[in-house]
Amino acid sequence: MASSDAGVILLAPADNCVVAARALAAGETLELDGAPLRVATAVELGHKLARRAIAPGEKVLKYGAPIGHATAAIARGEHIHLHNLASDWIPTWRKP
Repeated sequence: MASSDAGVILLAPADNCVVAARALAAGETLELDGAPLRVATAVELGHKLARRAIAPGEKVLKYGAPIGHATAAIARGEHIHLHNLASDWIPTWRKP
């Protein structure tokens, strides 16, 4: 896995997002994949940041698996959450 700052965790080599290991301040600069990563907005512990630019419609990978798709362009270092990510989960059951 690529080396990273202790502020973020890369869960799998194929992931295009990293997870905040602590609360991150807007404008904070971390190191990821040997290059600076500027945190665009404040990000809470456990939330996702883009490891690289992600195009609209592109799958977001966490733990090496797709967790949804980008609903807008996401820049490197941008917070990934409900405002720019849609789940691809399809329920296989219905409530009675």
